[in-house]
Formats: sequence, C-alpha cells, structure tokens
Amino acid sequence: MKKTIVQTSLLFALIFVLTITSCQEKTETVEKEKIEVYEGQQEWTKDKTIYEVNLRQYAENATFNTVAADLSRIKDLGIDIIWFMPIYPISEAKKKPPLGSPYAVADYKAVNPAYGTLESFKAFVKKAHKMDMYVILDWVPNHTGWDHPWITEHPAFYTQNDKGEIIDPINEETGESWGWTDVADLNYNNQEMRSEMISDLRYWLTECDIDGYRMDVAHGVPQDFWVACNDSLRATNPNIFILAEAANPRLRNSGGFEATYAWDLAKVIYGIGADTLPASAIDDYYTKDTTAFKSGYHMLFTTNHDENTWHGTVFERLGEHHKALAVFAATFQGMPLIYNGQEAPLKKRLEFFKTDAIDWNGYEYTNFYKTLMTLKKRNQALWNGEYGGEPQKVQTGNNDETYAYLREKDGEKILVVLNFSDKKQELKLSGEVNYAGTYTDVFMNEAKDIAQNETIKLPAFGYLLLSNK
Repeated sequence: MKKTIVQTSLLFALIFVLTITSCQEKTETVEKEKIEVYEGQQEWTKDKTIYEVNLRQYAENATFNTVAADLSRIKDLGIDIIWFMPIYPISEAKKKPPLGSPYAVADYKAVNPAYGTLESFKAFVKKAHKMDMYVILDWVPNHTGWDHPWITEHPAFYTQNDKGEIIDPINEETGESWGWTDVADLNYNNQEMRSEMISDLRYWLTECDIDGYRMDVAHGVPQDFWVACNDSLRATNPNIFILAEAANPRLRNSGGFEATYAWDLAKVIYGIGADTLPASAIDDYYTKDTTAFKSGYHMLFTTNHDENTWHGTVFERLGEHHKALAVFAATFQGMPLIYNGQEAPLKKRLEFFKTDAIDWNGYEYTNFYKTLMTLKKRNQALWNGEYGGEPQKVQTGNNDETYAYLREKDGEKILVVLNFSDKKQELKLSGEVNYAGTYTDVFMNEAKDIAQNETIKLPAFGYLLLSNK
C-alpha cells in the first residue's frame, strides 16, 4: 500500500469537515495538517473477485439469511467479496411504483425491514468473515429519497431552486431533470452535510465491521469530498476496499479509490458482442487506459444490475460471443465481477422497481464460472493490479475477429486465444512475446505444448485458456 501527501491550503478546509462535532459518534478530531491520499491497493485484494447481490431479486422474499445459507456455494465459485446493492429502507414518498428504487434511500443508518434486521446483517458479516470472505455495501452519495430525515431536519443539505424548493438531480449539460423524481439532490457546497455523510459511512465500518464500499455514480461527487472522505474511512479501518462506479482517472490517481469500473472496456466488449467493433479495439482501449490511470485497477464485467435491467441479458447484448467475452473479462487486467444469476445462467432482464426472482435453472453455468474464478486465485499472472501480470499482445494474423494475449508473473503464465467470429479460425500465433511452454487447457483439463509460431484451431465463437499453474 502506497500513500502520497497532499499539502495545500485548499485541503485545509477539508480537515474542518472531519472535525465538526454534533454527537459522540463524530467527535473524533483529526489533528493533522495533511490529508493522506491513498494510492495503489490493499494486499488482501490481490486475487479477489466480486459477486453482486441484488437482494430483492435473489429469491422470493429473500433476506440476509437467504444469502447466508448460500455462501458456501458462492465461495465454491471462487468468489471472495460480496457486494450488496443498497440494503437501506426505500423511500415511500415519490417512489417509482410499485416498490421503489433501492437507490432512493430513506435512511443511511438503517436496514430495509424486508431484508431482515441490523442484527441479522451483522450475523451475515460475521459468517462471511469466518469463511474468509468480505462484504461491501453499495452507497448512494449523490441523493436521498424524499423520506430521508435530512429533508425536514436539514433542508440546506439539498440543492434548491430559486423558490427555495428541494429539487431532484439535474443534468448539468442540459439544465433539465434526469427524470429521477424519486430522489432529492444533495448539496455538496454544504460542509455540514459532507460531515454527516462521512459519519454515516463510518457507522457501518464500526457498527457492522464491513470491508468497504461501492460508491454509486462516484464521478458526480466533488473530488475534494472523496479525498477527505476516503482518508477518514481508512483512518477508521485502514484495510477497506473502496470501488468507484465511475471510469474517471482522477478518482484512482488522486481521489483515494482503489478500483473503478471498466466502463470504457465494457463499451468495447459490447461492441465486439454486437459485431460493431473489431477485436483490435481492445488495443486502442488499453493504450489509452494505461496512459490515464497511474494506480489501482478496474473492475471488469459483462453484466451487472444496470446492464441486465436496462440494456439486456448477456445473451441479448453479446449473442454467441457471451462465453468468449466472459473468458476475456475474467482474464484481462482487473478484478472480475459476477452478477447474481450469471451462473444460472440469467436469461431474463430483472425488473428494477418490483420483485422479480432469479430462476436459478439448476446452476448450469456454475462449472464455467468456477473454472475462471478459481484459476484467478491459483495463477498469480491473473491477480489484480500491481500483483498480476500485464497483458502482452500475441499476434494472430486476424486483428478484426480474433485476439490473443499472454499474462505472466514470476514465471506463472496464462495464454488466452479468442475467436469473435461466426466461423472456424486457424490462427498462427506470432510476435515477440515469449508464449512457448507447457500448459494445461483449463476447460478441457488436458496438457498442451505450445511452441513459438504455434498454429491454433478454434471453432466459431471459440476460446482457448491455457495456464502453466
């Protein structure tokens, strides 16, 4: 873990945010003239993967206990981190019918009674920890529901129009509402609100011993808040993992985040899946990405709750490419995400504003995802960020429809060859990368010797994943 010290008069004002006192829980005075900006990653996250739990859709009447009973199965997939979508009470006022959005939070320091109690959530965290698993919460920093206590107790915490009325979020480019009428926009010019936000975030660390956060729409919050906030959270627990739902380099480079969403790579994945982008678009992405980001790593995915609900299942969006692209997302540089139900596989768009339970279908794709996730833990070439190997392009002679790369770390290697076309390919590997060696075909569990300039045959939409460990 690396830190740099930012010393500016601008940041001095942020220290005041951390020293405001209104109750015992936030009376800790941070006696320092510097804010430490976290760079890099936690050592414990080096070989970890994330599993997103959409609790309302996990099963009919799902609770924390429902997922707790499933933890052994999830861990067996090779999963280490459980990310819960918002578990807080949902605002009734102005809610989207019939049940409202989980992101319209009525109380940052309470549990939605439909999911259980605070004590049952604490029990879940304890069970996960005993199994050497980690738990992170989805946090919604941009807005609250209209039932949140701050609406009446602290109206100045919210953005207001010329009439002094609290408003829903506005698109700054158009000046028009985003249409998120079920939430009230928070005012980050209010220093007391910032302090309360940090206090509420610290509550879950101290009260429930969670292991970090996924920060919703992190790019919509001022950078100086994140510097102060993330520094304060790590002062409470220096080992937490903080993920930004954003692809902005500033959040990792100087905002205290360990990881960000691979949104730009997701666009490439979707383009390949829709046959609108060539495989070589991966190269363009990687060149730009490694230039922009100086520390940390991305979270990679082929789906998540937003993509599934609003844009379609992986079968709709990626078609016959979905498995090859899943292999890519699990083996390219970054931390893989599995959305609950992918192992089913999830063949429907889950409703957002009502219960729409997953049909687990006998867990047909379990072995596929287990093979990918357990390989990540076994071969350090696939580890996250600075602990893993950089992808090295291997030439295939067909940059539009095929892609190959080697990752290597301390002698441990993986070689990936992907066919994104609807026809068989006979590919002659080439280039300066030393990929020759004896491997195991991970999916076939067969030994395979690969020479320099080896010819590889792949079926339509095929993939070859080789590991020497």
